[in-house]
Amino acid sequence: MSVVNFVKFIGQKIGPDNGPPPAAALKKILDSYQLGTDRVRITVDGDKVILKGTIATRIALEKTVLAVGNIFGIALVDTTRLKIFQENCTSEITHNGHLVYYTVKKNDDLWKIAEKVYGKGYGIKNILIFDANKPMLTSPSKIYPGQILRIPPLQE
Repeated sequence: MSVVNFVKFIGQKIGPDNGPPPAAALKKILDSYQLGTDRVRITVDGDKVILKGTIATRIALEKTVLAVGNIFGIALVDTTRLKIFQENCTSEITHNGHLVYYTVKKNDDLWKIAEKVYGKGYGIKNILIFDANKPMLTSPSKIYPGQILRIPPLQE
């Protein structure tokens, strides 16, 4: 992972009305998710968040990117200076070697998204998507257009 783009004017507002939040506010929210980000430092440069330091796993890294990127005022999350110190979860988060993200569209719900990404009749697998995006998602019904979600592989 290096730089991930987000929709700047969508997401939870925690900073000034029209601008990005301060780094301390982002760090407080990030730490509240208990993803193992105690060694992650955050810098805000305009609408770009730069993550530095170390993080335990690739899954924690991906959730961290989504946690800060889906905040109002953030357009980019740069992880080029963030290192993973325990790489043992890659099979859970890749589809044919590639990470899969989905950008929520108007009128989407997790059932519809599951059917789009996994195929017709697989809406019941929406719980996989919900679980892959915890703790940022607190309810399956609380998603919004423009939000970016992790899509885990469909387990056989």
